[in-house]
Amino acid sequence: MRSLEDLDLLPEPDDHRILTVIDQSAPGYPGADYGLTDQEARELRWPIGPMKKILWPNGAIIFSVSTVILIATWPWISALLIPILPDSEWAYEDTGIRQLQNEGYLGQGVHVCIIDTGIDMEHPDFSHQELIGFRDFVEEKHDKVRDVGEDSHGTLMSGLLISNGTFLGAAPEVDLSVALALDDEGSSGSGERVAQAIRWCRITQRVDIISLSLGGQPSNFSSNSQTNIAVQEALDSGIFVVAAAGNTGLDLNINDVSQPSSLPGVISVGAISKSGYVWGSSAFGSSIDPYSDTIREYPNQKPEVIAPGVNIFSTASSSLSSPYAYSSGTSDSTVFVTGALALIIQQFGDEIAGADDIIDEDEMMKVKQSLATSSDRGNFENNVHDSHSGYGSLNAVKWSQEVAFSFNIA
Repeated sequence: MRSLEDLDLLPEPDDHRILTVIDQSAPGYPGADYGLTDQEARELRWPIGPMKKILWPNGAIIFSVSTVILIATWPWISALLIPILPDSEWAYEDTGIRQLQNEGYLGQGVHVCIIDTGIDMEHPDFSHQELIGFRDFVEEKHDKVRDVGEDSHGTLMSGLLISNGTFLGAAPEVDLSVALALDDEGSSGSGERVAQAIRWCRITQRVDIISLSLGGQPSNFSSNSQTNIAVQEALDSGIFVVAAAGNTGLDLNINDVSQPSSLPGVISVGAISKSGYVWGSSAFGSSIDPYSDTIREYPNQKPEVIAPGVNIFSTASSSLSSPYAYSSGTSDSTVFVTGALALIIQQFGDEIAGADDIIDEDEMMKVKQSLATSSDRGNFENNVHDSHSGYGSLNAVKWSQEVAFSFNIA
């Protein structure tokens, strides 16, 4: 029988807060499952032996007293920690978003609609922003702007786009509408609710981009589901739809990206880590379109692109003494692509829409082709498309340049 000295604590890839006891000689999960190298994954393990010697018995007493003191003083400590906590500046730099911002593009004049758990507009990093519209499809309390998510999911996603305080979001000067359509657990619950929210974004708000950091399993939807129908209506109206590929990469029973990101016209977004590896839980795409039962073709192979989505720093509930948090997932990645697209529409929106001022299917496909052509495949062996890494990682500067080339913009 093994003693404690021979064991390690191994973080689970899906949730690093969950630790599994494992023999020191066991290989554990490969680095790819964490979105890291194998060596970096190995360094995540905690040896129990040294911890036991430190913690027992005197260490346990010291730990208990320290915990009480930490809880009592946390509001003051957190205020000091926020300026020095690791930020996610790498995500904005690596995607080229900061370069476009430095050229003067912050999303002015572009209207984005986020469908999520709502938004906490009391957050200090949102003081510059006035919502264009808010609609509650869960409880119909339309005058009560709020975030009902237990983990402030909607506020986290909104911060990545519009924050202008502790950090600068991807497109902080966009016009923003928010639809509260996900419940307190962050699940869609009702496809009808999400469909209504999408139609509100399209008809009432007349937005340029709908950002969907949500999705259902492929088996839960069909081509004629209300959600998919509403998304297709938005696409047909010239509205770009960016949606999360899903966090199902480790589930062997799921072989495609989530819906509605699986629809041909939608930009389906997977997640990449700071190290440049695809996040292990980022969904794989199928080569077969489930709606037509035909081979998916360029530029609509799934997912289309990957973007930063691991340990991303963003805004959380303003009720917290330290109103910030980290999150991981294709939800975060989706907002980076939404933000980059907003900067490009600010640059070239009139040229993309053309003389009729309506973005038709051909024009939308040109933008998607430009995304596919511009995506960075430097870290990947396949030079075209891969079911996990898509056409490559987001490069907003090259995407902008390819759009200009595709539409003959001087």
